[in-house]
Amino acid sequence: MSKTKLLIVEDEPTLLETLKYNLVRQGYEVITASDGVTALPTARSEKPDLVILDVMLPGLDGFEICRILRQEMSLPIIMLTAKDEEVDKIVGLEVGADDYLTKPFSMRELQARVKAHLRRVRLLREEIESSGQTVSAALDVGAVFTFEDLVIDEGRIEVRRDGDVLAMKPKEFELLIFLARNRGIALGRSLILERVWGWDFDGGSRTVDVHIRWLREKIEVDPANPQRILTVRGIGYRFDG
Repeated sequence: MSKTKLLIVEDEPTLLETLKYNLVRQGYEVITASDGVTALPTARSEKPDLVILDVMLPGLDGFEICRILRQEMSLPIIMLTAKDEEVDKIVGLEVGADDYLTKPFSMRELQARVKAHLRRVRLLREEIESSGQTVSAALDVGAVFTFEDLVIDEGRIEVRRDGDVLAMKPKEFELLIFLARNRGIALGRSLILERVWGWDFDGGSRTVDVHIRWLREKIEVDPANPQRILTVRGIGYRFDG
């Protein structure tokens, strides 16, 4: 069985080697790039399972690389930054990052984030529904949800609108499945974060809002006047199909 492949994009040589050394010890295959110019062709040729991406890079910055990767690939992206400002985290999420770590961070924390994101992608269709719960978190392999022109095909991990396949990031698809499974139920942002991102995710509710906006842009006829994913004031969101 081939090893899980990680791409690290970091321009600080010492940090780059430290990250590579520790992640290789964890059993991953690790490839690296030290600037934004080589990061994109490396990602395209190597097709990693996850990218660890620094924000401040020579050539292209991490935000631009993230934006381009997100258009071309469906894979988890963890961004690294020396800044600790909310605006940077929001920008990172806006361009498609799945997670965010502020330097300095512990290697154990990074390893935990990597493992968690890979696990969620791998187990996207294997979550177990807890018995007796009103809100469903389970994914039934092969389930197909049809809402007029919108078809959510879990078995194929595919969303179609008017017959056209929509490009979906893994987290967008997972969020849409969670919403569809709980059609008509008002879901709080904290509950959505827990069920879709996991209890150990330290991002705020803005993460949910950004992903909801992305979904609306893809599945709504008029994203500014949504009819499928509705905002429930003071609570969160409700999917009406």
